[in-house]
Amino acid sequence: MAGFHDVRFPLRVALGTSGGPVRRTDIVSLSNGRENRNRRWQDARRRYDAGSGVRSVDDLYAVLNFFEARAGQFNGFRFRDPVDHKSCAPGATVSATDQLLGTADGTTAMFRLVKRYADAGGETMRPIEKPVAGTVVVSVAGAVVPAGDYVINHAAGLVTFKPDKIPAAGAVRAGFEFDVPVRFDTDRIDIDLAQFDAGRIPSIPLVEIRP
Repeated sequence: MAGFHDVRFPLRVALGTSGGPVRRTDIVSLSNGRENRNRRWQDARRRYDAGSGVRSVDDLYAVLNFFEARAGQFNGFRFRDPVDHKSCAPGATVSATDQLLGTADGTTAMFRLVKRYADAGGETMRPIEKPVAGTVVVSVAGAVVPAGDYVINHAAGLVTFKPDKIPAAGAVRAGFEFDVPVRFDTDRIDIDLAQFDAGRIPSIPLVEIRP
């Protein structure tokens, strides 16, 4: 049965990859020049090409080793998006007030980690399923909550307050770093070292999954 391996794609290769979010929209052009648009996917699905991050034969071997350990497309893994891997902007420092998770009511103990992309025109909310261990910080009503008051599920992106620490009121916010759950989008990697040394970089496609 296909699974998910809680390991991260080689970081030095990931930092040089290309790619980003992909959305699926159906557009029908009408006879009057207007359009009907239908959003087929609620959430974006990210795609990357790690081939552009391979800079040496050692990098290529690291990817081959990782590819074989995952059995090609069969098992998923963590991938660090070189641009979007924090609850804040890439150059900013993670803060416990970065992202709104919900509102405390004295009963709700569990909150899902999310990241919001918003401006004056609209907002999209992205579920975060693979936070990085040791990076999650939580606040309620603007006050940082002690780490001992809650438990983080790093496999599902959930914050659960302990029974005697459930907040009674206030906005529940969090800051964190996170990985993207992906798999290889190919069962084959072709290598030609002669052309590689001359500047050819193999394509290594990755696609986001819902583990």
